[in-house]
Amino acid sequence: MAEQINIFVENRPGRLKKVTGLLSEAGINIRAMVIQDRGDFGVMKLLVDDPYKAQRVLSKAGLATALRNVLAVVIEDRPGGLYKLAGILDEHGVNVLDGYGFVIASRREAVWCIEVEETEETRRIIEAAGFRILEDSELYQM
Repeated sequence: MAEQINIFVENRPGRLKKVTGLLSEAGINIRAMVIQDRGDFGVMKLLVDDPYKAQRVLSKAGLATALRNVLAVVIEDRPGGLYKLAGILDEHGVNVLDGYGFVIASRREAVWCIEVEETEETRRIIEAAGFRILEDSELYQM
């Protein structure tokens, strides 16, 4: 299962440079990233090519981190692609705790990464509806 790394940082200049510098020095490639403002603190959520190594590097530097399971669902990159997946999730009462996406091939495929409470059950629901979920190795090697 794919994992994203959440990094809890003070909301001040230089935090992004510190995190990306540490990852760069360790040879870790960032595949996708979201930054969320929480007032005095923020959360950086990253998909990287080696989340376990990233967590070790960042924790060693004194940053608070957590690995979170995500489902990387391949959807059509067209109007309604995400709507179709959202309908399946709603139909089965799945609450999305967190989500973000990116395009693999313009006008063909996109990926939407979601964090949900019942990961395995949601995985079964999504796959039964005909969606493909990227394995961690596929996602990290993009």
